[in-house]
Amino acid sequence: MLDFLPAPLKGTFAALLILCNTLVLFPVLLVFALLKLVLPLNPVRKACTVILNNIAWVWIGFNNLLMDFLHKVTWDVRGVENLSREHWYFVTCNHQSWADIPAIQYVLNSRIPLLKFFLKKQLIWVPFLGVAWWALDFPFMHRHTKEQIAKRPELKGKDVAATQAACEKFRYTPVTIFNFMEGTRFTPEKHERQNSPYRHLLKPRAGGTAFVLGTMGEMIHTMLDVTIVYPDGRAGFWDYLCGRIRRIIIEVRTREIPAEFLGMDYENNRETRVAFQRWVSEIWAEKDQRIEELKSEHGV
Repeated sequence: MLDFLPAPLKGTFAALLILCNTLVLFPVLLVFALLKLVLPLNPVRKACTVILNNIAWVWIGFNNLLMDFLHKVTWDVRGVENLSREHWYFVTCNHQSWADIPAIQYVLNSRIPLLKFFLKKQLIWVPFLGVAWWALDFPFMHRHTKEQIAKRPELKGKDVAATQAACEKFRYTPVTIFNFMEGTRFTPEKHERQNSPYRHLLKPRAGGTAFVLGTMGEMIHTMLDVTIVYPDGRAGFWDYLCGRIRRIIIEVRTREIPAEFLGMDYENNRETRVAFQRWVSEIWAEKDQRIEELKSEHGV
């Protein structure tokens, strides 16, 4: 435990060790990624996927151990007792800062399948990261704008079909899809600009979640509704690395997704769209109230 060290020194030490962890594991990941690419046989791809996911779990696990070694954080974690790595999940969370992702990985790593994000297909060309995302089967979205569809009506529906095809591999391999419904980090300025009806949250953007459930509804039936609270005030990723975040509350609520929203046509079915937006708004209202209760419990 090196919590006694000055915060900037701990942050620098943490960043360097995470970089070393990445440099050690990335070549190993690259070997199996190339194997997966040049031998596109189902047994080989499935075996490589298992190995690649384990490499990612090791990477996250090392980073988590590093945080325990460098910092003294009081974790208040609730609702993770019955989770499984053999189940398919959709995960959403209120978005306070960039510390949210490593904090959620700290709590959920090895309890559920590896967290994966829907990415724009152009991101596959990002050096190093694009290869890692592809190797780890992060789903790349094929989205057409309304303007493109207006010019070429034959494109309508092809984005969902292409993404569904890309997600077929998840039919036999459990996966967790992660999405911040607010779409951006909470700040008082954004809250005021939106005229948000919630005290602690921005308005949720239902469209992204609807796209996931419309694309993967046959596989994902369960939502993990994660609420994260920093009792000592919102802080950033550098503060997390430096150990300035001393208390973190993470509560996970398991929700079964209503059958009517699985595989739904959100864009073209107005009735479904209104019902889904109402459902999301109810979840967000409950989350807002729960944040208030959790803050009160911790004297905030």
